[in-house]
Amino acid sequence: MLGPVENRSVSPVFVGRADELDTLNDALARAAAAEPQALLLGGEAGVGKTRLVEEFATAAARHGAVVAVGGCVEIGADGLPFAPFSAALRALRDALPEEFAAAAAGQEEELARLLPDLGEAGAGRHDEQGTARLFELTARLLERIAAEHTAVLVLEDLHWADASTRHLLAYLFRTLRAGRLLVLATYRSDDIHRRHPLRPLLAELDRLRTVRRIELARFTREEAGRQIAGILAAEPDPAQVDEIYARSDGNAFFIEELAVAATAGDCTGLTDSLRDLLLVRVEALPESAQKVARIVAEGGSTVEYRLIAAVARLAEDDLIEALRAAVGAHILTATRTGDGYRFRHSLVREAVADDLLPGERSRLNRRYAEALEADPTLVPADARVMRLASYWYHAHDPAKALPAVLSAAVVARRRHAYTEQLRLLERAMELWDSAPEEIRSALRPVDYAEVYPPCGCDPATTPLRYLDLLAEAAVAGRFGGERERALKITKRALRLLDEEPDPLRAAWFWVQRSRLVQAMARGDGRQELATAQDLVRGLPPSEVHAEVLAVAAGWSMQRRPGPEALAAAERAVEYAHMVGARETELDARLTLGGLTVEAGAPKAGLAEMRQVLRDTRAEGMHQVAARAYVNLPSVLQSVGRDREAVPLLREGIEFCRAYGLLDSGAWMWGNLSEALYSLGQWQEAAEAAAHATRAGHGAMPRGAGALTQARLALARGDLAEAGRHLAAARAWYGTHDPMPQQSLPVARVALGVAAAEGRITDARAALLPALDVGFPPGIHRYGWPLLLAAATAEADARALPAALPGRAETLDRLSAAVRTLTTGVPLWQAYGQWTRAELLRAQGRDTADTWSPVVTAFECLDRPYALARVRHRLAAALLAEGDDERERAVELLRLAGAVAAHLGARPLADTVARLAQRARLTLTGATRRTPADPATALGLTSRERDVLHLVAAGRTNRQIAAELFISPKTASVHVSNILGKLGVSGRGEAAAVAHRLGLFAAGTLAAETPG
Repeated sequence: MLGPVENRSVSPVFVGRADELDTLNDALARAAAAEPQALLLGGEAGVGKTRLVEEFATAAARHGAVVAVGGCVEIGADGLPFAPFSAALRALRDALPEEFAAAAAGQEEELARLLPDLGEAGAGRHDEQGTARLFELTARLLERIAAEHTAVLVLEDLHWADASTRHLLAYLFRTLRAGRLLVLATYRSDDIHRRHPLRPLLAELDRLRTVRRIELARFTREEAGRQIAGILAAEPDPAQVDEIYARSDGNAFFIEELAVAATAGDCTGLTDSLRDLLLVRVEALPESAQKVARIVAEGGSTVEYRLIAAVARLAEDDLIEALRAAVGAHILTATRTGDGYRFRHSLVREAVADDLLPGERSRLNRRYAEALEADPTLVPADARVMRLASYWYHAHDPAKALPAVLSAAVVARRRHAYTEQLRLLERAMELWDSAPEEIRSALRPVDYAEVYPPCGCDPATTPLRYLDLLAEAAVAGRFGGERERALKITKRALRLLDEEPDPLRAAWFWVQRSRLVQAMARGDGRQELATAQDLVRGLPPSEVHAEVLAVAAGWSMQRRPGPEALAAAERAVEYAHMVGARETELDARLTLGGLTVEAGAPKAGLAEMRQVLRDTRAEGMHQVAARAYVNLPSVLQSVGRDREAVPLLREGIEFCRAYGLLDSGAWMWGNLSEALYSLGQWQEAAEAAAHATRAGHGAMPRGAGALTQARLALARGDLAEAGRHLAAARAWYGTHDPMPQQSLPVARVALGVAAAEGRITDARAALLPALDVGFPPGIHRYGWPLLLAAATAEADARALPAALPGRAETLDRLSAAVRTLTTGVPLWQAYGQWTRAELLRAQGRDTADTWSPVVTAFECLDRPYALARVRHRLAAALLAEGDDERERAVELLRLAGAVAAHLGARPLADTVARLAQRARLTLTGATRRTPADPATALGLTSRERDVLHLVAAGRTNRQIAAELFISPKTASVHVSNILGKLGVSGRGEAAAVAHRLGLFAAGTLAAETPG
């Protein structure tokens, strides 16, 4: 080895780049202050990116930063999955072994997909969140390492990056918000042609305000002169500077080459072709050194010394002399680790590789492959399979290339590099017909695509089929986001299955197609699922059969819950259990539990869902457990038990954070925002909604978060803000698959905004599509709020002349819809009473007797905002009936106004104030008696009212326990519940709320205050 002769650059001086260094140093200072930095450094080949990065990295290390460098690796035309991240993480681990181990603790199996040094990658089931999970864990790893140390992550040569590397870089740039971390990625801008895969990423990153992009310009003439002076170690002749500058056009690398040529006396004889200029010094080498240069050029961007020796087949002394000559001429240079060689500049490598003859190139690739097969230790273990596949493929030997490419596809899948897996599988399809029959017949399915294939056959004895490749490729495309390619593959597979019918495999491909058309916003996927169900009907139980039923039941639960969906879920559970498909069984049981609740058996359904959550956590089925953390709280919310849902959602969010399940976590943030809104904790609801819109990788949870933001803005009277969030929710949801859980809440907010702006015709237009479709069983949780909003809008617009046309028909249709919706649980019974009361108000026929039972119903529920609204309605009805109930009306309005003020619900507060003004009522400081249960305005139970009374009087938990004859632990639980209901963080704030809202008589509190 020739490590000691390494010379990174011919020029001994660093020229110019003051502005760029200032930008990098400023970013380093910001990173050191715990403000993560993301930078892109672009420039044409040879302009000096590597030299600038070296200077910056050296300075950063002097200031105490840990610098980790990783480069994208090119093997022929292929990039190794995650290569720069693997190298950079390895450097971080070497520099900070204890900190790295602590940061990766508990997630070694998953992180081993990026850094195989951590052990064997986990074998868990692959899914569409697999890549996002890996990316989130990587981001958390970097944030933890950078919590105590300033870390600089340099990723070089992004123009060679594989798709997985590009996606991970984009994820880090979007999500890193903590830690003393600086990420710098470099790329060759002249390589980024219109169809280059890096181009869309650069455009995406340009839109992020957190990413700084530096474009490195060519040298000026003055800078070129300084560089030449450094190379020559003397002041150059101005005419020589002019000539070199004119020919190089300011490119730093070409300036070096021309200056070196001039010192050798070759300048006058050089051709005008810069490519030929790059080859001149190579051709001046001894023949053995030229041979080694050609070998290294075809081997990849970096080639190990032992591998070079095996391919060159030179005596060791001759090989070392050849390498010494190439290094001495600044053609090759030793790698940072000292175990291999690379070209000093990729432009020279490309020129040498382009000069190879076609037969010479394939012969070199064959020799690389044969050497690697003979001694697999010649290259690092994590790159071996990929490189062997590349060498055999470029050797144009289908018999050898097909098995190697399939093995590489398995490795890519295990690393969650699904786009690379797809590319390799497409190569296998390309090679399939060219490979000899005996080679194909010896192949076996090596990595199954979900429940495909076994379909009744034995994978150990059944040869791999072309259809099996299509199945793997379809799943790889779906997981890797290459949905268009995946859809084409499923269509090709189904055409083949038309010629050779196989119902189970065909059903499997139809399920894939259903998922794809939904993900691509090209339909709801129902027809594809129906076709799959028809294909498996009457067949013996199998994993495919169970999955078809489970997916169909899940589809129906979201769109058409009812007896048919329930039956499908029951059959899915039965079939999955019979064939031992445990994960499918638990997934189907979760669906069955939700549908059982919708069918009117909440106790049994919730018990089933809780059991699934326990089982999936115990058995390590994290994906299904995450779905349980989404669905179980959602079902609890559907029966009015939001307070139970909140801690479960928070637990689920932590679970998803621990396992990197970002998309599921985003769903939980959306559900949490809805629960907190219902409970009157609006500030926390707004924060949860913001998390949903920020953290979600899928469009649907972002839509849910935006919709909660719209509801909050509407309730607070900010109609412009509500309109903006509503538009965002609609954009995220799309129009291709109008699920009731999305379309009905959107219609509800749209109707509310239109009504608040006095556009009653538009409000009715928002309602009509839902009325036209109807409200089938199972969607009452979305139907009742919409019907209530519509009835309220009609009642509020009763006196408007513009509301008269179409009014009678709308009220008739609303009344008919109300009769079809189920109530089932107290929450929806209360909503049913409220909606009917609003319909009576719309006709001018409501009375205090109409509203009194509505108020009573909501006093038993955790819905402070809804309770305040119906109290206002009852107060209005009481005042309309005369002066006998004025005192009661005052108390109702005071409670409603207090809640409105606490929540910031300005429209309700204004409405309460206007009613009091018309009735000449004073709501503050004028009540003649203390209300019996004023704390119920905030949804407090009788016991919680007593506890809050003592908290406001300054009592400790032990004193409260003694006074109320309960244990201190029970007192603590009550205090925690009260803090949650009031939306405050401490006892002092709770007492302040009690004082501000006048929940208890001031004299009583003062008298009870100890000491």
